[in-house]
Amino acid sequence: MITSFIEYEVSERIATITLNRPEAANAQTLPLLDDLDEAWRRAADDPEVRVIILRANGKHFSAGHDIKGVGPEGAASNGEAPKWTLAGIYEIEAKRFLEYSLRWRNIPKPSIAAVQGVCISGGLLLAWPCDLIIAADNAKFSDPVVMMGIGGVEYHGHTWEMGPRKAKEILFTGRHMTAGEAEKVGMVNRVVPLDELRPAVRELAAQIAQMHPFALRQAKRAVNQTLDIQGFYAAIQSVFETHQTGHGHALSESGLPILTLLDGMKTAINK
Repeated sequence: MITSFIEYEVSERIATITLNRPEAANAQTLPLLDDLDEAWRRAADDPEVRVIILRANGKHFSAGHDIKGVGPEGAASNGEAPKWTLAGIYEIEAKRFLEYSLRWRNIPKPSIAAVQGVCISGGLLLAWPCDLIIAADNAKFSDPVVMMGIGGVEYHGHTWEMGPRKAKEILFTGRHMTAGEAEKVGMVNRVVPLDELRPAVRELAAQIAQMHPFALRQAKRAVNQTLDIQGFYAAIQSVFETHQTGHGHALSESGLPILTLLDGMKTAINK
């Protein structure tokens, strides 16, 4: 790993991956996402690991993508700011925001996300690929990118996670979904007090780790394959292409990606 943004440890057949950028509410830079993917791969390849926990240090699970950390790298030779292109945006998002999330979803080991505080936009791309989500009672889930002129984040799991009508409400209004509401619609497995979040997740992971790894793999594959037969994978890919039209429109209008508006939007949301 090339940054200090990800912590990784294995104990008692459980790999724990921890987002470690609390000063930025665990907002995601490209290096953070690359290191996170490396941690997931490491856990997947380790025969001693049966269960994977994804959690975060600090008050918040993740405030989403750090816009300053996901843009085109470097500057032009004349010192000007690097130029955004639709091809460049597509390349970044196809790999880091879509490919990574799908790969984490399909790792053949059970995974549990422990979510506290905010889980905004890109934060959903970390939590949704996990098989189970345990939320603290202060957790809030939101995808307010409709405010930016885009119909939702790149890994568009909303309909599958919330159901169609609730997904439309959350997208149309940009409001957050509370932990209790997320549990009610089935997006979250359990809600626990904040100070009990890590022990509760660890206890659940330890229970699952007692199961035979081949049976766990088969059970996970059975559920994921059923969703794919229902259209999950095709829908995720299709809506990703639609997502890019938002960027294309912004570039045609102003020469800038809609993503540059996100910092101001987050500030408004968190007030």
